[in-house]
Amino acid sequence: MNTHHVVVMGVSGCGKSTVGALLAQKLGAEFLDGDSLHPAANIQKMAAGIPLDDNDRQPWLQEVGLRLAAEADKSLVIACSALKRSYRDLIRFGAADARFVHLHGTASLLAARMAARPRHFMPPSLLASQLQTLEPLGEGESGIVLNIGGSPAHLASEAAAWLNSQNTA
Repeated sequence: MNTHHVVVMGVSGCGKSTVGALLAQKLGAEFLDGDSLHPAANIQKMAAGIPLDDNDRQPWLQEVGLRLAAEADKSLVIACSALKRSYRDLIRFGAADARFVHLHGTASLLAARMAARPRHFMPPSLLASQLQTLEPLGEGESGIVLNIGGSPAHLASEAAAWLNSQNTA
């Protein structure tokens, strides 16, 4: 059985947690929502409508990498925004074998999804700052970009097929 260390990434509202949990099932992996790794101060800041800065994100991203690395012999899927290449580099510093599944969609679809989940700590007002911060996967980054127009089950299947092809390539 292949071991996978995967970050399902993208801006808020793209379906990271939903697709990540489905992907973990398909891979026989554990799933962890990266939001649970945020320090309380980060959650409070976002809930107040204040975007996180790089200093806020650094310990959180390092923790994501450490969690992936701690599962050396087991597969783990973590939902984490990982918006910038430098953020993904922090994750890869802890887990060099991390692969990224970037869930991408239009601003209008993302805003609609965020508006439909009123109890989430991340307010829709922060979507614009996340979209401005987002850096697509670049050269040398192991990842795939999937359009969120498809169903979560379809996206998880696409991601699983890609991940399994990477381990046989």
